Amino acid sequence: MPKPESFPIEKIFVPTKQKKAIKPEIVGEIAESMLDIGQQEPISVRLDGDRLVLLEGLHRLEACKALGETTIIGVIVPAEVAQHKPQLAERPEVEAERLKMARLKQLRLEKEAAEASIAGRKGVNGTEAPRTRPTKGVRDNPKASPGRTAKSTPKTLSDWITQQKGHGGRY
Repeated sequence: MPKPESFPIEKIFVPTKQKKAIKPEIVGEIAESMLDIGQQEPISVRLDGDRLVLLEGLHRLEACKALGETTIIGVIVPAEVAQHKPQLAERPEVEAERLKMARLKQLRLEKEAAEASIAGRKGVNGTEAPRTRPTKGVRDNPKASPGRTAKSTPKTLSDWITQQKGHGGRY
């Protein structure tokens, strides 16, 4: 492993893609830790002409900037090693989370397929109750008054006229 050395912060280039991943709360925690015990883990950089490109340690770099530091401890990683560096998805904890999520997705798909299969068998065997529509004139509104939900059939013409007058209808 290369030996850690001190680098000027202004010479370190941070790729735009990495800048989007900055979490201010993590930077604050690291800055507080650096005030108490100093920088424990060096950042990783690679040479690109006369500048250094940050590979790992974005929050440590931002914490040093926040503390007003002009230098930071880091190691230079050769370009060949930087290209073969394990990506974020290959880190053990991220890989474990990815596998867990894939397994949960697989279980969900299996459950849905089983439910669809059972529903399909019920439909073929005729064991499923037929779907019925509500009786004509009956509303699904539970707040409707009972006299207005189902119309009663009048027995005589005078009853019909009285019903029409009560409901504002014409006769």
